[in-house]
Amino acid sequence: MVLLHVLFEHAAGYALFAVKEVEEIGMLLPQVEESVLSIGKFNSMVSLAAFFPFKSAQAALENMNAISEGVVHADLKLFLETNLPLSGKKKAMLGVSDAKIGAALQEEFSISIQTGGVVAEITRGVRLHFHSLVKGLTGQAASKAQLGLGHSYSRAKVKFNVNRVDNMIIQSIALLDQLDKDINTFSMRVREWYGYHFPELIKIVSDNSMYCRLAQLIGNRKELSEESLESLEEVVMDNAKAQAILEASRSSMGMDISPIDLINIERFSNRVVSLAAYRLELQEYLRSKMSQVAPNLAALIGEVVGARLISHAGSLTNLAKYPASTVQILGAEKALFRALKTRGNTPKYGLIFHSTFIGRAAAKNKGRISRYLANKCTIASRIDCFSEVPTSVFGDKLREQVEERLSFYETGDVPRKNVDVMKEAVQEATDVAAEIKRKLEKKEKKRKKREKKLQEANGETNGEAEVENGEADTGVVKKKKKKQAAEEMEVEAEEIPAAENGAGDAPAKKKKKRKSEAEEAAAAEETDTPSKKKKKQKTETVEAEPEEIPETPVSEKKKKKKKKESAD
Repeated sequence: MVLLHVLFEHAAGYALFAVKEVEEIGMLLPQVEESVLSIGKFNSMVSLAAFFPFKSAQAALENMNAISEGVVHADLKLFLETNLPLSGKKKAMLGVSDAKIGAALQEEFSISIQTGGVVAEITRGVRLHFHSLVKGLTGQAASKAQLGLGHSYSRAKVKFNVNRVDNMIIQSIALLDQLDKDINTFSMRVREWYGYHFPELIKIVSDNSMYCRLAQLIGNRKELSEESLESLEEVVMDNAKAQAILEASRSSMGMDISPIDLINIERFSNRVVSLAAYRLELQEYLRSKMSQVAPNLAALIGEVVGARLISHAGSLTNLAKYPASTVQILGAEKALFRALKTRGNTPKYGLIFHSTFIGRAAAKNKGRISRYLANKCTIASRIDCFSEVPTSVFGDKLREQVEERLSFYETGDVPRKNVDVMKEAVQEATDVAAEIKRKLEKKEKKRKKREKKLQEANGETNGEAEVENGEADTGVVKKKKKKQAAEEMEVEAEEIPAAENGAGDAPAKKKKKRKSEAEEAAAAEETDTPSKKKKKQKTETVEAEPEEIPETPVSEKKKKKKKKESAD
């Protein structure tokens, strides 16, 4: 009797395997390990009880997500209810590879679940020989199913809102730190290099970026004169400093420098200036990105410190998961472990020390304010991580609370209660969110209107093209009708004299012609458009006119000749 069933989750579907002689297998683990490699021996121990293939790739992905989260999917529940023998004297045991899904199944079906030991070895064998154990499944098909599911699972895990991605913040803050180091190093190199020629400038100008711009502007100090005083003032933004630079250049102790060396110094200082300008642009980019991704954290603690916290945690989600005590000492791990090792005092703050609040607090209150600030940072990061519409309302309110706490430590003024502040924040946040949604709806309406107008414009242009084509066709028809009318007029003009001579067959011909003309006109009226009908009416009036014209006067000689010809 089979007492152990093993559940195996594959990309192709769920499989339930029945294990024979479970007690003996449990006792002989080394033999089990060896027999797993051989398909013949493994078949004698394990047999396929049931297989449930997934209907589509989407269904496979849903089941995989449910298993990874430790949730029993409806498909899995139905499969086990159908195929697992739950009734009987001895209840069947179910072996699963993952303890998380095992706990969920135990709660769902009230059966004993086994993980590890024999189950792990059998699962290893099933994974190795799965395509051989399931009929109609080839190794290639199984690997393709695994590859497809792996790609879709990874894609689903990676897919986030493009505007709320914190990877860009992590990269930009890392680049900002690197740029600070590089600009410092390069500025020191420019100071040393240009200092040989103009050493007095180092004492007058302390700012690195300004020094590089001055080195670029001055060049050879001997060429500096009163005319260049205005340009010096523009760079230095101080008249006294510009005058001091001019006086120092006249009595400088520096050595002379060749033009080629000066060109190289100017080029290098130009690079440093462009790097400093790029750093400012990058800082602006970081500010805008933080306002999109973590507006509350940025409003509370500042863009740069907030970005450093996100970068150190790895992501905004990780930072939101941290408790306030971890956020407080984030960035001071070395000091913490050193203190634990030496049994000294643990650090009071880490990265949050760079915020203005801790700097403003008194020495005895630094630890207290850092603890309070870390608490508020955790709240702000959680709001940013899980809110749908990003607003900085909560961040502003939390900042006000920290300010009130600082003043309470200094003056003793009692701050507002947290409940009251949060009520105000919630009210404001709902109003702001409603306003943002309204604006988004307006934008969407405008976009739809624009699309409609474009479609209508395209339709009109197509209609005009069709009309032009129709007009061209009607022009051709007009020309043909004019030709026909002219030919008929000539024929009638020729037939008039014959009618006067009393030819008997002429009236019959006229009748036939009139009948044929009437039939043609009726057919044309059925097929033609109203515009064509109007044109036809015009042509008919033209045709009718020759009938009303009186007989053309013919000379007597011509009449006599025609009479003689008819008599002959």
